[in-house]
Amino acid sequence: MRRAVREWLGRYAPEGVVAVALSGGADSLALTAAACAEADAVDALIVDHGLQAGSAEVAARAATQALKLGCRSAQVLPVTVESPGGPEAAARQARYAALDEARQGLPVLLGHTLDDQAETVLLGLARGSGARSIQGMAEFDAPWGRPLLGLRRNVTRELCGDLGMDPWEDPHNTAPEFTRVRLRAEVLPLLEEVLGGGVAAALARTAAQLREDGEVLDGLAGELLADARAGDALRIETLATVAPALRRRVIRGWLLEHGAKSLTDSNLRAVEALVTQWRGQGGVAVGGSSGGTRLVAAREHGRLILRSE
Repeated sequence: MRRAVREWLGRYAPEGVVAVALSGGADSLALTAAACAEADAVDALIVDHGLQAGSAEVAARAATQALKLGCRSAQVLPVTVESPGGPEAAARQARYAALDEARQGLPVLLGHTLDDQAETVLLGLARGSGARSIQGMAEFDAPWGRPLLGLRRNVTRELCGDLGMDPWEDPHNTAPEFTRVRLRAEVLPLLEEVLGGGVAAALARTAAQLREDGEVLDGLAGELLADARAGDALRIETLATVAPALRRRVIRGWLLEHGAKSLTDSNLRAVEALVTQWRGQGGVAVGGSSGGTRLVAAREHGRLILRSE
């Protein structure tokens, strides 16, 4: 654990000052302990979602544990979970917003392990949205740092036991109504049994390889996007003859920078068809709706354009 944190700090935070997102669970508690041993200063940020009875007491206990471990400070961040998208997504959105506001310019370490990475890859496979959806989580996606992506979840529990720490057991982590819980408790163990072990590590390796490939393709797509620009539009001629993987990345980057949201593979392919399968079809809605209007991509005079309708 200490080596993983030490190596992460050397790559991404050589100044040695970080924040840690602490829930009180085994993963984040062990991460906090390792960070306190390796970093020059650690600020603990504890988000209280207020979704369970006694959540304030759980947060206060985590803050006390953080200070005992050697954190420079421990701050409890109460949040209100009420945004759309289901309870998991709403809680995640509220949590990250609170952490981002409180981090005071520091990178925030998160306790995601190799097991979490494997679950994320499986969820991406189920969505079927291409390689990007199964690249998993990055070791550093500023300001979020994940030093433990190469370690199994059981290692964090072992560390807590060795240090005599009693982690909090979140009842949501065993609630079968959550998809990720069923992946953890049912799907991954079955895959390990059927395929002879090593599945979680193999999924994590696949994610890392795809992320490396994706970084190269994204760099090439950035150059192509610059070449294809015609003001706020894109020149069809520039896009028509390039490889589909690059063309869709260019279209995706262009759409996102103009306010498109929640893009799916079908969105991108429908916009791509305006370039490669032009039959006079109408525009393609690409999200980003606001104030009674929607964002639409269309083909006009040899260019891809965006307009509000």
